[in-house]
Amino acid sequence: MSSASLNSQQNDLDMIVKIKKYAYLLVTLPSLLLLASVWLGEQYGYKDLFSFTTLFFVFVLVPLLDHAIGKDPVNPDESTQVPALSKEVFYRILTLLCLPLQIASIIYGGHVLMTHEFSWLGQFGWILSVGTVGAIVAINVGHELIHKEPKIEQWAGGLLFSCVCYGSFKVEHVRGHHVNVSTPADASSSRYGQTLYSFLPHAYLHNFLNAWKLEAAKLKRKGKNPLSLSNELIWWYAISFAFAGLCAFLWGWAGLGYFLAQSFVAFSLLEVINYIEHYGLHRRKLDNGRYERTNVEHSWNSNYLLTNLFLFQLQRHSDHHANPKRRYQVLRHHDISPQLPSGYATMVVLALFPPMWFKIMNPRVEAYYQGEEHQLK
Repeated sequence: MSSASLNSQQNDLDMIVKIKKYAYLLVTLPSLLLLASVWLGEQYGYKDLFSFTTLFFVFVLVPLLDHAIGKDPVNPDESTQVPALSKEVFYRILTLLCLPLQIASIIYGGHVLMTHEFSWLGQFGWILSVGTVGAIVAINVGHELIHKEPKIEQWAGGLLFSCVCYGSFKVEHVRGHHVNVSTPADASSSRYGQTLYSFLPHAYLHNFLNAWKLEAAKLKRKGKNPLSLSNELIWWYAISFAFAGLCAFLWGWAGLGYFLAQSFVAFSLLEVINYIEHYGLHRRKLDNGRYERTNVEHSWNSNYLLTNLFLFQLQRHSDHHANPKRRYQVLRHHDISPQLPSGYATMVVLALFPPMWFKIMNPRVEAYYQGEEHQLK
């Protein structure tokens, strides 16, 4: 290839990286859709129907656009782009701004629920919509932040999880899930043939209890009392309690119910994504009894551009698990990683219907373990 062609190709890649930089602002769109759904309801009536606007956008329109737009063709160049991109302040500020955005979404969501004339169906749709915003803005962004070294990012991540009553994730995910991923010890790694509905209860309970166990062990090693203010989980759940108290103060028992319900939707979507990201995949057990090191083949990958922009490239999950401290803007796609047939939004809907899920995903898992079928047990 001539030097002119190489330069042209590099310029095209640089342009795509620049476009993606500002396209990550799409993370604000789900919150803005809450505003849009209220406006549509007031303009055209059918408030109950328009309360589902955010859900329709995320789980119907985005999957269609994913396949229309296609996949992300760009991996940042390790030598010329990754060092500079990793240091750019813009990407960090964008994630930190999601904290006030999430708090505003919760308060606005509660105000609308208490002041609008929704039927029970409209209330249901509205809570699902606010919870979906929480899954995208609070949990997804919080996940990005808790993997980073600066304290301000870790604290912001913890606060985001506290907004949806899932502070335990900050501890269990980093110290539990990333250590035990794709092994029987990890409740967030779904098994081959396991339905979503058998996965969820175990994930809720185990991940909560394991977080306290891990934090207690950490504090005991430091000679500190696990039931002291040194326990970060006490702080995160105290903050959740404060958010719940604020909603109760503003809107009474209905406000408390609203806060707990939107939290449940948000952290349930988190666990559904966990189910999708690791379904049926196992790190192979070595002759010495240990599991092989986590690499890019132990998580499902999805490289659809639009959803990756919405989710700060969470779908490049294979690279994230192999390199958990790597920032979202420089995560890479790997062809050798097992590939999902669609983006996360599509896969969430599919996971709700186990027969369809098994029909589509089981052959992919079996192909991955061809010749090693004993790994499926």
